[in-house]
Amino acid sequence: MPRYLDPKNDLTFKRIFGKHPDLLISFLNALMPLSPGQLIKRITYLSPEQVPDNPAKKNSIVDVRCEDNYGRQFIVEMQMYWVTAFSNRMVFNASKAYVDQLKIGEDFKLLQPVYGLGIINDIFDHKTPEFYHHYQTINRKNTDEIIEGLEFVLVELPKFKPEKWADRKMAALWLRFLREVEDNTRNVSKELLSNKNIRKAVDLCEEGAFTPAELATYAKYWDIISTEKTMLSGSYADGEAKGRAEGRAEGRAEGEAIGMERGRAEGRAEELKNIVISGKRNKFTIAQIQTITGLGKAEIEEILQQKG
Repeated sequence: MPRYLDPKNDLTFKRIFGKHPDLLISFLNALMPLSPGQLIKRITYLSPEQVPDNPAKKNSIVDVRCEDNYGRQFIVEMQMYWVTAFSNRMVFNASKAYVDQLKIGEDFKLLQPVYGLGIINDIFDHKTPEFYHHYQTINRKNTDEIIEGLEFVLVELPKFKPEKWADRKMAALWLRFLREVEDNTRNVSKELLSNKNIRKAVDLCEEGAFTPAELATYAKYWDIISTEKTMLSGSYADGEAKGRAEGRAEGRAEGEAIGMERGRAEGRAEELKNIVISGKRNKFTIAQIQTITGLGKAEIEEILQQKG
């Protein structure tokens, strides 16, 4: 009986969706808000690294990026836990992809939409049980009026309940696949295996299909994610405690709120610094550290120089 690896791991996720266009097409058609007449028929993979035209600007690396038969671009990100900077990063990456479509002198009419899809293995919206969040630029008084260009979908995986998507069977199967297949899984649901696309994705997760070097990279990814989560938790706790102390010293409610926010920001900066150092110690490449932290190459190199 085969043993499976978690498809949410960076290595596995990119292996499935970054190398098999048929699976990515199925995944995007199932999860993105596309009408029947807009469904993707074919894709071309684009470089996941978006290089700035000026060295002073920020570089970015995404998990999977492609262009479909209509010229639309799709950026797919797998995020193991929520940080507020992730939404900013998605907007940045999608905006950069949108702007980079045109060369100097070309007509704005050539621009095609860019869609961002983020699968979050965490809960970021505690005010609602909804797990599927679709964002557009709309007129707040007349929501039927939409400015085309950028759209985003964020999925909170822990909230997902298959019965809520009985009318979207393929989408439910893909999210079940991401939820149910984990490290050391031995038995996969027959319902998942009965679908040819999901079955192919499951087969790609078999441990025996990975080389020893790939398995080592797979394990390192979990190690740095675990380290980052621990640091993040500690940073937030320290930041909140520091903020409360500053707020009490100022004697005002707004002082406490401002202090807490300042403390969180300071804690987050320290946490990112520790992740960079830990990643380098574990022999992660600069590109891999960029993917995990969202920092630019110059920022990472500066942290490493300070450490040195």
